[in-house]
Amino acid sequence: MTTPDIVITGAGHAGIEAAHIAAKMGARVLLITGNPDFIGQMSCNPAIGGVAKGNIVREIDALGGLMASLIDKAGIHFRMLNASKGSAVWGPRAQADKLMYRNLARQAMENHPNISILQATVVRLNVSGDRVSSVTLDTGEIINTKSIVIASGTFLNGVIHMGPHSHAGGRAGEPPAAGLTESIRELGIASGRLRTCTPPRLDKRTIDYSVLSEQPGDENPKPFSFFAKERPRNKVVCWAARTNPSTHRHILQSIGDALRPPEKLQTAGPRYCPSIEEKVIRFGDRDGHTLYLEPEGLDSNEIYVNGLFTELSGAVQEKMVQSVAGLEGARIVRPGYGIEYDYFPPLQLRPTLESRAVRGLFFAGQVNGSSGYEEAACQGLIAGINAVRGMRGEEPVVLGRDTSYIGVLIDDLVTKGTEEPYRMFTSRAEYRMILRQDNCDERLVPVGHGLGTITDEQYDERRRFWDRKREFTERLVGVKVTPGEYERILDGVNCGAETSSLKERRISQTESARDLLRRPEVGIEWLLRGLEVVGKGLSGDDGIIEKKGLDDGDVVITDTDSVFSRDLLLGVESEIKYAGFVRKQLKEIEKLRRYDETRIPDGFSYNGISGLLTESRQKLQAVRPATLGQASRIGGVTPADVSILAMYLLKSGGR
Repeated sequence: MTTPDIVITGAGHAGIEAAHIAAKMGARVLLITGNPDFIGQMSCNPAIGGVAKGNIVREIDALGGLMASLIDKAGIHFRMLNASKGSAVWGPRAQADKLMYRNLARQAMENHPNISILQATVVRLNVSGDRVSSVTLDTGEIINTKSIVIASGTFLNGVIHMGPHSHAGGRAGEPPAAGLTESIRELGIASGRLRTCTPPRLDKRTIDYSVLSEQPGDENPKPFSFFAKERPRNKVVCWAARTNPSTHRHILQSIGDALRPPEKLQTAGPRYCPSIEEKVIRFGDRDGHTLYLEPEGLDSNEIYVNGLFTELSGAVQEKMVQSVAGLEGARIVRPGYGIEYDYFPPLQLRPTLESRAVRGLFFAGQVNGSSGYEEAACQGLIAGINAVRGMRGEEPVVLGRDTSYIGVLIDDLVTKGTEEPYRMFTSRAEYRMILRQDNCDERLVPVGHGLGTITDEQYDERRRFWDRKREFTERLVGVKVTPGEYERILDGVNCGAETSSLKERRISQTESARDLLRRPEVGIEWLLRGLEVVGKGLSGDDGIIEKKGLDDGDVVITDTDSVFSRDLLLGVESEIKYAGFVRKQLKEIEKLRRYDETRIPDGFSYNGISGLLTESRQKLQAVRPATLGQASRIGGVTPADVSILAMYLLKSGGR
């Protein structure tokens, strides 16, 4: 076997992104997995994206990653979440055909000339000095390498729980990975335990859909990838059901059957994706909780019951499922279960996701304490990038909190740590007005192009699109609308649900189309139809847009390589509406950038700095922040102590 540059342990969402991006950058990658048939397996929900999570998927795509293109091809139900709110909190989400997604992921690995796949289990890491040097397999074989990415998901010493019964397992039907945690601990890296659980899967033929609420996909589905060449299609519908007091009684009466009742659990589970038993205990005043019934594939009869996460016994699961209206005759195909596994608290990592203790050793995904496919995938991407750059002696890639949700996630993990599975939310990002899902390409495609993971052709395509957005915005500035013309627009264009709001806010003086669009109640497609009414439309001969079925909201932008003009319109509208907020946030970012650019040397001693609070000194010593900005975000470190540290660094020159 040719000596690989990088060995990746685990072929879940973190592992495949690490392998894909490193191979794209020219590294020789060995992807080690317990079962190649399950490369890219969706272990839990059959979906990608959501609020904040969808932004991460698009950011991965903008950096040259894999996940967006996989879900565009394997998606069977596409929906933009929070579409009734401002675009800063929109979140694209798609149900996947799980088998198709997995097959596409495996093909992506098998078809790349720089990726080799090996079915085996890594049981030991070997080091030379302060760097990794090789891995030992369960067969006894030793493989030399320059870098290692640990992306083992929930497999490290995994234990599956269902009611009073437990057994070893990495996920249902697969053995755990034993030995690796102990080897990593020998390197001076601490580990902990976390848990999560999955819901039962039902036979779709045994469900009464007539009493359920239908959840259709979007009329005009939007792709995740900025480089997609065709629009995705909805092929299934989802359904909503609801638990009731009878369901809750079954759960409460059966809590004692669990090996460890929720209130006595010692290992932390996901706060924001709790088991149904935890929900019933925590929210005892509620008469029901919403469940979403999601198809697992086009050729599968299995339905995923999102919201019914549990580790109660199979008999109890059957009772609580059949207590729900529409599920009285439902048959469980796969019972839900809980899983407990090892992780490595991420305060032990650099912002590059490299271990502080051992050079060339990177961690990505659930082994860092995160939860979710998207959170895992973006860590795999960054770990893969930095493994290659570290091997070459190049500067690492560290994304800031002002550039991406990926940057927020990694900064949170390595600065604040986590004692429960970490999930991304828009509320975690202080600059979410800037970090919208519609502008991920403008923020990160230049970074990907600089890394060589975005081709010249892809970069040029996006630049033409950005130029078109600017040109379109300039045209809106040049179009003036008088009060009389605005009256004609209000009278001539159907305003739908916004009719009263629009008519209450008439204009008293001439305004540009851009200024009209700044109004919360004015949408860009409505405004474009209105400009047509008063003879000031932007379609036709001017080459900006071609009118095509405007009444249906379908606008086609000409002279671009993008097949989705609504992306352009959304981008223009978002930038105009959020311009004031963005300006304020950019000023804040500029103030903080000085801190983030002030580096703290490796091995820096905080003991000689007088005036620091003891707690701050201990926290700084434990986290060992790479920059002053990172130091300022550590819980327990006061602003006063950050100022003291800044003055000391300035005087000492960082010594």
